[in-house]
Amino acid sequence: MIKGQDIIVVGIQAWDIEIGSNCKNIATEFAKQNRVLYVNPPLDRATLKRERATEKVQKRIKIKNGEETGLVQIGENLWNLYPKTLIESINWISFHSIFKLLNKRNSKLFSNDIIAAMHQLNFKDVFLFNDSSMFLGLHLKEYLSPKSYTYYMRDYLIKVPYWGKHGERIEPQLIEQADTVVNNSTLYTEYGSKFNPNSFMVGQGCDVSLFNDENDTIPVPKEFESIPRPIMGYVGYLTSMRLDIELLEYMAKTRRNWSIVLVGPEDEDFKQSKLHGLKNVFFLGSKDASELPAYVKGFDVAMNPQVVNDWTIGNYPRKIDEYLAMGKPTLATKTKAMEMFEEHVYLGSTKEEYIQLAERALAENNSELVEERIAFAKSHTWENNVKAIYDAIKKSA
Repeated sequence: MIKGQDIIVVGIQAWDIEIGSNCKNIATEFAKQNRVLYVNPPLDRATLKRERATEKVQKRIKIKNGEETGLVQIGENLWNLYPKTLIESINWISFHSIFKLLNKRNSKLFSNDIIAAMHQLNFKDVFLFNDSSMFLGLHLKEYLSPKSYTYYMRDYLIKVPYWGKHGERIEPQLIEQADTVVNNSTLYTEYGSKFNPNSFMVGQGCDVSLFNDENDTIPVPKEFESIPRPIMGYVGYLTSMRLDIELLEYMAKTRRNWSIVLVGPEDEDFKQSKLHGLKNVFFLGSKDASELPAYVKGFDVAMNPQVVNDWTIGNYPRKIDEYLAMGKPTLATKTKAMEMFEEHVYLGSTKEEYIQLAERALAENNSELVEERIAFAKSHTWENNVKAIYDAIKKSA
């Protein structure tokens, strides 16, 4: 346990992001025992030009011009900083030497805003926690002189074109200089270990309270009344970057007595897919997050039919914990990140295995397995996740 300390959290997601964020959950947990400053990514010139009319950018312009304060208390022991400095958009630059120079300048400007907030809050001897901000984060140890610098990896960002262009060269440098590297999958832990011996697997936190149906109080939506069972279901963004459309088509065609229910917004590939022409595939559309437990409850088997690529192979899918929290038989693609679930989730590598495992999941489901799944999901709390982070930091000291 780390208590009574000053912690600065930086990352690639602002506090006012609409979607859920690991980094925000971790910062909130940090703040239960420490003072925490959560720093938003600074406004860059390209975003200013592209999104100038949006409410978020307008707010940042007002802060930049001194019309609003950039330091806001958002909870007990928790503050949010909107950096006032505009940084240059430099990722398009191909020459490493020029990028290196301008990136260091951006980091210096960013650090100056953080230092000003530290003085205002009287933060001293800080712990610095960096959620994947590999470019700006490269020089923060030099400029902020933290007591301890922790780098957090939860996505294989260097396999994403934007980050990969310079990240394949820069991220290893950052990992090497960090005091501690924490990861939410074994794949990232192994990658981090190539550059830093203090690379630790800390797992993933998840707030599954919304998916608690142990008293059987969550109603199944009426849409399910007209859908034949058994139902194989998925909730989340329907995107070909993460999900295997061909696998879903195969399942629907091979078992026409099964219903494939997909809940969530679709990307263009899904909208144009042959799935829409199959009578046993049901698209229920985008739903509010508060409604998702009800839809999961309507499934006989919950699925995460991931396509395996550089983006997904190490990804920790939080929806697995949510499925398990409702006690659902859960079927997912076998990846490195899913190894930790193998005792509670049916993991398939081929289309044929998916069919076999789905049939097995339907056949052997019972109350004992339901209770085991729920207990396993409950163990993945943010409190436990942050405790593992604290332990990793102490081991590296």
